[in-house]
Amino acid sequence: MKYDDDNKSIANANMETKIIIDEDEEKDLRKRVIQLAMPSLVELLLGTLFGMVDMVMVGRVNKESLAAVGITNQPTMLALAVFQALNVGSTALVARFMGTDDNESASSVVKQTLILTVIMGTIVSILGYIFAGNVINFMGAKPDVFPLAVQYLKIISLGGIFISTSMGIAAALRGAGDTVTPMRYNLISNLINVGLNYILIYGKLGFPAMGVAGAAIATTVSRFVAMIMAVLAIYHPDSLLSLSKRKGIFLDYDIIKRILKIGIPSGVEQFVLRLGQVEFARTVAGLGTTVFAAHQVALNVFGLSFSPSQAFGMAATTLVGQSLGAGRPEMAEKYGLETRRMGMYVAVAIASTFFFFGRQIASIYTNDPQVILLAIGCLKIIAIMQPMQSTQFILAGALRGAGDTRGPLFATVIGIWGIRVMLAKVFIKMGFGLTGAWAAQACDQVFRSIFIYLRYNSGRWKRLKV
Repeated sequence: MKYDDDNKSIANANMETKIIIDEDEEKDLRKRVIQLAMPSLVELLLGTLFGMVDMVMVGRVNKESLAAVGITNQPTMLALAVFQALNVGSTALVARFMGTDDNESASSVVKQTLILTVIMGTIVSILGYIFAGNVINFMGAKPDVFPLAVQYLKIISLGGIFISTSMGIAAALRGAGDTVTPMRYNLISNLINVGLNYILIYGKLGFPAMGVAGAAIATTVSRFVAMIMAVLAIYHPDSLLSLSKRKGIFLDYDIIKRILKIGIPSGVEQFVLRLGQVEFARTVAGLGTTVFAAHQVALNVFGLSFSPSQAFGMAATTLVGQSLGAGRPEMAEKYGLETRRMGMYVAVAIASTFFFFGRQIASIYTNDPQVILLAIGCLKIIAIMQPMQSTQFILAGALRGAGDTRGPLFATVIGIWGIRVMLAKVFIKMGFGLTGAWAAQACDQVFRSIFIYLRYNSGRWKRLKV
């Protein structure tokens, strides 16, 4: 990245914001944020709810099955972090091209993203299957959980190429402003997942009860369906980024270089984040199966809490990128602030639910009173840290849309490893157990929200060249 020294100063840019944006533009701005954020919000919220149903179904088998599925989550997310460089780079670059009405170049970005995700997804799938046992052993699974976790990870690893491809296409479509298509195919695949879960986990409609293996098969099949629908979407003639007229498979090294220039810091960020979460999970796993089961319940609900922030962050990435591509840095700034404001309202509402109804939520997952009690404490901490979490998610999304992926990277490295992981080990050693681990996570969120907020307010991202 480099800065354009010919641009106006940040102070002047702030003055321009007040002069250029009138009342009508303010209304259009809010409408545009809602148009982009709402489909993503519906997709993420319902997707997370389906994931919660997934965990509830497994948890009803026994707590060992719940812990087995949970312990595979972090290494799976770590593997998917490899694709973050492509996804963030694709979204930001497509948004810039669409801002200048260069649909041809935007479609080229999609083609290269698709080729690379297929190649990399195949490699990750093979490695995940071969080294499943090593991964679960590294995660510190207890003997009663180990065989179930290995079985689950092997099966879902086979679908690595499916989820990587659908995620890559979704990232490109969102950069073009199409958040409805990813919402549609992800919702359909999640419905299929839940239906197959019921059939395969419990043995319905003549199928044997397969427990954890049934959950893994359901997840893999649903991801395959999502991939097929995603590919069909970008090859449809009416798609904003249609590849229907593009022939042949070839690598465009100039486009790939530009994608990676933006995306590599974000990919490293996600890798560092997921690696830190793996270490965090290993630390908690050492407290025993009951504690780890409660931790998984809290993590599963936690995903619901940051879905709004993710959705508004995705909208911010697209809108900031398109505004800068159109030469409107003042609009880019307004979009970033507006998405943060709207996302905060939703996040606080969800946080209130977690704080006051933690027992009822935890009871959905399990009947074990000890697991429920531990999960309640975690849910209260999750509720308290929502404002900070919302700020860092959304404004980091805005920075990525501008091509500033280094700021979020620095915040994540320090926050995850310097604060969350280290403090979790200290607090647990001091005897605070699972509550101490989640308190460390709250400290991480406070730091990252302050760092990202100051980075955004500096305004330097407005002058980035990508």
